[in-house]
Amino acid sequence: MSRKLPLAEGETSRTACARGLLRTGVDEKTGEVLPAAVLAKRVSWAADLVSGLAASLLAAHGNTVDVDVLASGEDAGGRKLPSNAWMALRRLGWMATVPDGIRVNDRIVRMAQEQAGRTLRSAKWRADLTAAVIATWPLDPARRTTQEWDAVRAAAPGGKYLPSSVIKGRTRQIAAFACRHGRLPVDVFEMEAAPRITRMLLLAACDGQQATLERHESDPGRALLRLQLPTRPDPRSYQDWTWVSCPVLLPPTVPASAVLHLPTLRTGQGRVHADLAYTHAVPQAARTGHTVALGVDWGLNTLLSAGAARLHNDGRITALGAGGMFRAAGVLAKQHRLRRHSEYLHAKADRYQRLIGQDGHHALTGRHAFLDGEISAVSARRSNRNSALA
Repeated sequence: MSRKLPLAEGETSRTACARGLLRTGVDEKTGEVLPAAVLAKRVSWAADLVSGLAASLLAAHGNTVDVDVLASGEDAGGRKLPSNAWMALRRLGWMATVPDGIRVNDRIVRMAQEQAGRTLRSAKWRADLTAAVIATWPLDPARRTTQEWDAVRAAAPGGKYLPSSVIKGRTRQIAAFACRHGRLPVDVFEMEAAPRITRMLLLAACDGQQATLERHESDPGRALLRLQLPTRPDPRSYQDWTWVSCPVLLPPTVPASAVLHLPTLRTGQGRVHADLAYTHAVPQAARTGHTVALGVDWGLNTLLSAGAARLHNDGRITALGAGGMFRAAGVLAKQHRLRRHSEYLHAKADRYQRLIGQDGHHALTGRHAFLDGEISAVSARRSNRNSALA
């Protein structure tokens, strides 16, 4: 399927993303139908391989020198680095080392390089901000003078418009490190632990040798995703990789004429979630001549409120309808109750743990295990509420 979107006069392209779910798959080698749990396990095995390779790249290049080289946009020869992170890492010669005895194809390494490259690029701003705060360290970290505020804003990237809370938070983090070690950190990489690698498959970094996505010929609301997945958590040869066909039900927000791109796959609660990217045609926005405006605001009591207005030829502005609003008071109240309940359970579990100590046969061991289950259940309910609110 061509990824080029035909555009008419006065149109431009826009790329968006929609969430999907892979409910089943078919192993093309054996013809076996894979239930959702089995498909999630095989995707999880592939994601573990990718995250392991990405973690090794971050461990090797998670330092100020390499991050500055990547952020400079040029290689050692002065050539411009590609925009794709995995191509930029290969231009710099930063290769991921596959563990002995594990066999993966080059596209698995690509996904690991793409994920590690994006993480290293995002670390540049934090590294520069931390360096600016350390270089202009105040006499009293809890209370900067006006001159000290001017100095840190002048040294920080975009410091003129940076919220004070961001600088204060970074200052508290550095002060905590200095309290523990008796000195200021060298850079952000000494102060912070290595970033957690998300277990996901960035199929956008692959080509047809690893994954393909085709829309159904007769039903534009369906598509077929084909990708190579391992049959075991530690594939020893290419025979341990097979093609799996996964039907995808496209959300109604994806236009029938949109061009589909390879998705990003994530696993959670025994299911495979797909972030489906697509490009569709929209009218090209004009710089002038607009007569209808939409205003949206957010607040604490009313999460979102919106209203539209029209500009008439005589200069009058009238409202279109009564506007709309979205209130989440009920959901937020439930979230607060769950949060308080979770805090209570954690405090009770910590108390039990202190009483139990190292005694594996303590009378409270059973109650402590029961509380752990309750804590997990409340955490799952809070996550579901957050997802529903989002």
